[in-house]
Amino acid sequence: MTTPLKMTAAEIASAVAGRRMSALDATDAALARIKQHDGILNAFTDVTAERARARARAVDTAIASGKKVGPLAGVPFAVKNLFDVEGLPTRAGSKINRDLPPARRDATLIERMEAAGAVLVGALNMGEYAYDFTGENVHDGPSRNPHDPTRMTGGSSGGSGAAVGGGLVPIALGSDTNGSIRVPSSFCGIFGLKPTYGRLSRARSFPFVASLDHLGPFARSVSDLALAYDAMQGPDPDDAACTMRPVEPVTPLICEGLGDLRIAIAGGHFQNNLFPEAVEAVGRVAKALDSTQVVEVPEASRARAAAYVITTTEGASLHLDRLRKRPHDFDPAVRDRLFAGAMVPAALVDRAQKFRRWYRARVAELFESVDVLIAPATPCIAPKLGQATFVLDGVELPVRANIGIHTQPISFIGLPVVVVPVPLEPLPIGVQIIAAPWREDIALRVAYALERMGVVAAPSPRGL
Repeated sequence: MTTPLKMTAAEIASAVAGRRMSALDATDAALARIKQHDGILNAFTDVTAERARARARAVDTAIASGKKVGPLAGVPFAVKNLFDVEGLPTRAGSKINRDLPPARRDATLIERMEAAGAVLVGALNMGEYAYDFTGENVHDGPSRNPHDPTRMTGGSSGGSGAAVGGGLVPIALGSDTNGSIRVPSSFCGIFGLKPTYGRLSRARSFPFVASLDHLGPFARSVSDLALAYDAMQGPDPDDAACTMRPVEPVTPLICEGLGDLRIAIAGGHFQNNLFPEAVEAVGRVAKALDSTQVVEVPEASRARAAAYVITTTEGASLHLDRLRKRPHDFDPAVRDRLFAGAMVPAALVDRAQKFRRWYRARVAELFESVDVLIAPATPCIAPKLGQATFVLDGVELPVRANIGIHTQPISFIGLPVVVVPVPLEPLPIGVQIIAAPWREDIALRVAYALERMGVVAAPSPRGL
């Protein structure tokens, strides 16, 4: 049987809808691959096999009855375990949350994926409470990179990156507060979309920093990324940030080409603190797009600092009761950062929020003269598991604190980003394609053009 690694989500859906493959066969193939390889990758914390087979049979019954099925008919997918999955406690990567009662309803985005015909096969490993860039969970063990299992997947959506990069499922969902979709996409060599803040509903997912949290998809092709994104679009009264925007389908638009798009390279902060592989990846993408203009994003370094302040203080506020009652059940690294956040003076938080408003306005002005910015997704390829520091330009830097150096200034103001994988040797690395708010279509068009050129691609996993 052909496995999900060998077929895109679009190909699976076409085969299922055309009755060349059953949804049950597609589901069983995914479950078999999970059973075969997840012992290495440690991507899944829960495999919902019984639910998945029941859902797949329902899709097959609908097709046999002549009913219309959605664009993701029979496509297996999985979700970061901070999404509510009916019947499972919503772990959010923690030990404490396992004592919660099982969720009584799926997250909105799961409901929308299944309404489009997709089949949920499980929940995925993640960094505790999403406060992580490494993919190393002290309770469930680290998720492992499909190209080298001795290396990090990146976090906090590490299981999502491993599951898609390893071909266990063609699509996974994750969250991104400061880079948690974009970092695993970069390290695992796959495509990832962090949409505009407020574009996709976060209802019935466990929060980290409400003013920074985004949910979005991972996939092995741009077409699959667009299909998943379109299936999940739409306002949702259950998420106060996602109530106004109409559905704006992008799948029909991605093949329109670059046209007269104004594409520039992000300079300043985004050209500092880079290993040679990140420089090479950005250079390849810029050359393919014939982009030579360099534009400095104003005060991006300060934006990163302000993002840290807001992240740690909002996160601490959310977890105060847990910190008081069960401090020893936290990952010590997460706990200590939350304790620190609880002690940040209110005046400093106020300054960070005021700067955020100023920075958003300045970046909006920048997008009056450009349509797309190119920037590194991570400063390096995936570090080794457990690696605490790396040396850059003769300076020893902490890994955990610096993996998101180029993602934080972007999510700080909620811009849409597609990460594209550049298949370098020995490991892939990602590049951010950044657009103005609500212009996911432009970022996906550029990503699709690069994929068609052969400049970016999701390489086959080497570690399996």
